Amino acid sequence: MTSAQQSYRVGVDIGGTFTDVALEHNGHLFSTKILTDYGGPERAILKGLQIVCDNAGIPLNRIDVIVHGTTLATNALIERSGAKTAFITTAGFRDVLEMRTENRFEQYDLNITLPPALIDRADRLVVRERMDADGQVLLPLDAQSVAEVVEQVAARGYESVAIGLLHAYANGAHEVQVRDALLQRCPDLSVSISSEVAPQFREFERFNTVCANAYVKPVIKSYLDRLVLALRELGIGCPVYMIHSGGGIIALEHAAEFPVRLVESGPAGGVIFAQDVARRHGCASVVSFDMGGTTAKICLVENYAPKTAKTFEVARTYRFRKGSGMPISIPVVEMVEIGAGGGSIASVDALRQVRVGPRSAGSEPGPACYQRGGTEPTVTDANLLLGKLDPDNFAGGSLALSPPDAGEAVDRKIASAINVDTDTAAYGIVEMVDENMANAARVHAVENGKDIGEFTMITFGGGGPLHAARLCEKLGIDSFVVPPGAGVGSAIGFLRAPFGYETVRSSRISLASYDAAAVRRLLEGMREEVLNFVASMESDSRTTFECTAFMRYVGQGWDIPVRLPPEVFELGDVARIAESFRQAYAAFFGRTIDGLDMEIVSWSFRASTPTVESARVPPPSETRQVTATASRRLFDQASRTFVDAAVIERESLKPGDRISGPAVIVEPETGTIITSPFDAVIQADGCILATRR
Repeated sequence: MTSAQQSYRVGVDIGGTFTDVALEHNGHLFSTKILTDYGGPERAILKGLQIVCDNAGIPLNRIDVIVHGTTLATNALIERSGAKTAFITTAGFRDVLEMRTENRFEQYDLNITLPPALIDRADRLVVRERMDADGQVLLPLDAQSVAEVVEQVAARGYESVAIGLLHAYANGAHEVQVRDALLQRCPDLSVSISSEVAPQFREFERFNTVCANAYVKPVIKSYLDRLVLALRELGIGCPVYMIHSGGGIIALEHAAEFPVRLVESGPAGGVIFAQDVARRHGCASVVSFDMGGTTAKICLVENYAPKTAKTFEVARTYRFRKGSGMPISIPVVEMVEIGAGGGSIASVDALRQVRVGPRSAGSEPGPACYQRGGTEPTVTDANLLLGKLDPDNFAGGSLALSPPDAGEAVDRKIASAINVDTDTAAYGIVEMVDENMANAARVHAVENGKDIGEFTMITFGGGGPLHAARLCEKLGIDSFVVPPGAGVGSAIGFLRAPFGYETVRSSRISLASYDAAAVRRLLEGMREEVLNFVASMESDSRTTFECTAFMRYVGQGWDIPVRLPPEVFELGDVARIAESFRQAYAAFFGRTIDGLDMEIVSWSFRASTPTVESARVPPPSETRQVTATASRRLFDQASRTFVDAAVIERESLKPGDRISGPAVIVEPETGTIITSPFDAVIQADGCILATRR
């Protein structure tokens, strides 16, 4: 990759409502938002590339690098719109996907709704074989059963096949044999095996992950092929990279082979964006708040590093309830994501209570005010009626909004149902979505043992700056930051991401009988895997390595991450490993347990290029009050009344300028609402720092 200071680099984020494009060159940013094209997502990208290149005054063929993130894999899983897929597993374990973990995530709900298995029972096939937990063959792979399964797959016309055999994380030889037999009979078949996709123990999670990979693989590969072809037809022959769920950059070929790693790619870019801003402003404890058209994402960033995990859930049937979704075992930036975006649809339930989401109007047909056929009231419609949005200057003026259409939708579906006026109904919609997001942030912080009131919020996305002040009021947070380019924050975050790859493997090792030689062999294999990946990226930067052991007391059912230099594990420094585990355990649970042995159950090995260190931004030496020349009617949620709010163009502001709420700071891709309890000061790098008086 060429130097960021000399190249034209583009970040592209496909969201559920908007496709964001950001072009960066020598510190100058050109960006745009285009409505996502569901029928051909690449078409919105091409349109956005043309706009930013025209604004920058360069031809399309001057683009040097494109870094891309997308929600297409996530949407395919949520909407069940992937390929016709079969799942092959060990005889006797066909129903693991259906049985799940037998955990009742909602104990007292007699009508509990479990997510349906991704692969129907009729499409789950079995072969006779058995490995033990150490990877030793207990029952050789039966050739006859393999031949029968291969013929079934060929006869039924599957597009993709997932293979997940018992204990294949310890020895994947049988999975490879089944794959070879399938490809010999059906050479064009898409095949995924769990020992490559997710070599981790816990069969339910591993089986789900390989099924998810196989399910979206043909969809993602077809999209990526179309995208590359469309770019070449426009004369854009630069490298195209993808952002993965762990926050690193991977090649298109790897993304096409392991598309399940793209499931949280867009949100991960947003967290990288917040991480970069946190470094510049010296904010060690940050809550990243990203609100787009379809969802809101919240993540804790401490000591300039986001929370990470080796598993997460997609498509939860119960909001905030762990266990109610589809588990995916891949390295991921840990965040909470809820259906609370600008396009989230409002309704009134049987108890005459206002509900918002998770259904979204998306970009087709979109909110009622878009005038594209939508009739359902959404958060965007409510924001428009409350004065948070300018109907003539939305998305840089590319889309005119209709207040009458918004009012009609809110009045017909909400106001008339609960017998209130239209403005009150709009206030109820916005207040409900704000409370949903605040509640999600509270739950996320409590689950991590944190007091969210001690954090600084960094907000972005098209809707984040509109709602950040009210969220801070609800959460007891005293300040929030709105960076330049906040409306396309995830796309900018892609340009800050390092080349990086992380692999996770399960291998149980007790500290009482620690085998340093076995650990060295394991980590050497993982190091070779990540180095081969980084070498394929043609990066000219040095590579750094991180190793994380997932540990627990022997007999416990779950584990916690312990990060140490790889050489500590390779040399067998058991005392240091044990002490690090005790410290991590105490941080999670407040105390340690005496007299119990400890064990490592899984390992994570990550290689990445260093992130670019951003210079620290000093606060302005003095501030001066800005007098606005324009104003508009704005509903101030803090005082629960309409006020005459100052309207100020962001591009007119200079470092040190102070704006007192209530006010609206407008820019092409979003707007920042400064409620009455806050003052905002423009920082040296153009960030808006709003602080409670």
